[in-house]
Amino acid sequence: MNESEFPPDGRPVDMYLDLLRVRMDSEDFAMLLKVVAPALRALDERSAETVDFALDPQETEELPQKIRDEAALVIATAVTGRLDNQLVEIQVDGTGPVRVVTDAVTASDPDRLAEIAGCIQQRQNDTEELRGIAAASGLPTDF
Repeated sequence: MNESEFPPDGRPVDMYLDLLRVRMDSEDFAMLLKVVAPALRALDERSAETVDFALDPQETEELPQKIRDEAALVIATAVTGRLDNQLVEIQVDGTGPVRVVTDAVTASDPDRLAEIAGCIQQRQNDTEELRGIAAASGLPTDF
């Protein structure tokens, strides 16, 4: 669906949620709404640059992967205003597979996906280095 097909007052995330409501089992859809509601409220109240969009691992670890995947896509649709987001799994050295939401063009570009994997790996290396510095300094390492 492209932008010219959106109803004048419709947000892409609302349309995506309507499509999911039809496609998903009602219990699964209710779980999905419970997971994404805080992020959607935060987006309505603040700009996307000031909101942390990570799903709470303690709240989502019991959810089926398909619900977590859809939650990531709903939040991405709310942030980007695009309906062409895709969830891809990228292999990251030392970590294994990482699920990432990106646009359709990037999802189909192996070079770009490798670049993203490199960025994720670098961030993990930086985090581990900072943990080591914190531990050596007697500071908390649970960041």
